[in-house]
Amino acid sequence: MKAEMDVGTNRKALQINLDAKKYGTFAEIGAGQEVARRFFTVGGAAGTIAKTMSAYDMTFSDAIYGPTDRYVSRKRLWTMLDHEYELLVKRLDAKFGGDRTFFVFADTVAARSFKQHNESHGWLGVRFQTEPRGEPSQIIIHVRMLDESNADEQEALGVIGVNLLYGAFYYSQPERLISSLQENLAPGRIQVDLIKFSGPSFAKIDNRLINLQLVSQGLTDAVMFTADGEMVQPSEILHKKAILIERGSFRPVTYATNDMLEGARGQFLKESGCSEEDTVVLMEMTLENLLSEGQLNHADFLARVDILGALGRTVLISKFGEYYRLAGYLSRYTNRMIGLVMGVPSLIEILDEKYYLNLEGGILEALGRMFKHGLKLYVYPMIEETTGAILSATKVHVAPNLRALFQYLIDNCYIQEIDDYRKDFLRIYPATVLAKLKAGDKSWEEMVPPEVAQIIKEREFFGYRAAVAA
Repeated sequence: MKAEMDVGTNRKALQINLDAKKYGTFAEIGAGQEVARRFFTVGGAAGTIAKTMSAYDMTFSDAIYGPTDRYVSRKRLWTMLDHEYELLVKRLDAKFGGDRTFFVFADTVAARSFKQHNESHGWLGVRFQTEPRGEPSQIIIHVRMLDESNADEQEALGVIGVNLLYGAFYYSQPERLISSLQENLAPGRIQVDLIKFSGPSFAKIDNRLINLQLVSQGLTDAVMFTADGEMVQPSEILHKKAILIERGSFRPVTYATNDMLEGARGQFLKESGCSEEDTVVLMEMTLENLLSEGQLNHADFLARVDILGALGRTVLISKFGEYYRLAGYLSRYTNRMIGLVMGVPSLIEILDEKYYLNLEGGILEALGRMFKHGLKLYVYPMIEETTGAILSATKVHVAPNLRALFQYLIDNCYIQEIDDYRKDFLRIYPATVLAKLKAGDKSWEEMVPPEVAQIIKEREFFGYRAAVAA
C-alpha cells in the first residue's frame, strides 16, 4: 500500500520537476523540509528548486521573517510567502523572468515531538504565477494531522504539500484541487479545515462556497467564516473564548431567532462570568440541513449566510447531526463555558433515545459526552398549538424511564430556561415566513428584523419577487 502511495506522489513531484516553466522556493519551518524532500528524492529538482530553507530556532526565524506571537499561524505563513516571493523575483527576474513562472511554497507546522503531544497542525501555502512576469495568485490551507507518530505525520505532510502544489499548477477548477488534496493518503490521516484562494486567477471565486466543499467532500467536519465572509480557522476565533452557539436553518432569520439568542446571551454572560470581548457567538448550520432538498443549492446557501453576515454573525457549517458531537468539537478549542441555544423541539429530540442507537452506551453515553465539559443548554419556550399554553424547558414531557435522568440535568443546571423572551415572537416560525414570502403575502416583513427584510428584497432571496407596477 505504501509503495502505491509513493508512486502517486512521486509522479506528481517528478512532473513538476520536469516542467521547465516552473521555478521557485521552498520554505518550511517547524517540522522539517518534508515537501521539498519529495522533489529532491524523485530527481530533476535542479530544474525546479531555486532555494530551500528551514529555520527551527526562533531567533533565526525572527531574523528572517520578523517577530511574531504565534509561529504556526496564518500571519506567519503569509509573511513567509511575502518575504520569499519578493526575494525570488528580485534576484532571478532578470535571469529567468521572461520565460519562467515563479512560485513559493511555504509551510509552518507544529508536529508531534518527544516533549509535547499537543494537537498537530499546520499552515501551508503557495504563491505562483500563471504566466511569466504575471501577478501571482495564492492558495493557503490549514491542516490537522491525525497520525499517532511523528514519522507518519511527516510523510502525510509531504504528500499533501505535493498535492497542493500540483493542484495549483495543473487543476484550474478549485473543486478538482480540493478533491485531490488527500490523494495517496489513507482516510483519517489529515483534515483540511480551511482553504483560501486569492489573486487574479481566482477573482471570481467565492471562498465560502469553496470551503463548503471541504465539508461536503469529507475533508473536515466543519468550516467557519466571519460576518464579512473571511474564512477563519476555528482556533483563530475560539481559542480560550466562551462560546455561545445557536443552530438553525436561518431561512430566514426571524424576530424569534434573535429573541432566542439575546435571551440566552444575557444569562450566559452572567453565568459564565465572561465579558462580551471574551465571548464568541456562532450561528451554526448543518450540512444535513443545507442538503434538505436533496442537493446543495448554492444560491440558497449564500442567501442565508449573507443575511447572517448583515447581522454581524460568525457562521459555522458542520456535519454534526448530533449535539454531543458539536459539543466535543467546540471543547477542542476552549476550556471556558459553552452554551447551546435551542428551542423546546430540539430539546425533545435530544431526549429521544432513537437518535443514539449507534452508541454502545445509548443516551447515557451521548449526554455524558455532551455535558462533560460544563456545557449548558439554553432553551427557548414554545406555544403548544392545542392548548395555547407556553411550554418551557423544565416542563417538557419525556419517556417514563428518562424522567429521573431529565430531572438530574435540571437540578444540576445543565438545562436552563430562557426566561427573558417576547411572548408575541413565539408564534413566528421560519417556515411560515418563507411560505408567506413566496406567496407574495407582505405580512412576512413584520416577522423579520428590518435589515433582514431589506436584504431579502434587494437581492430577491428565497424566491422573493418585487411587485411590478401596472
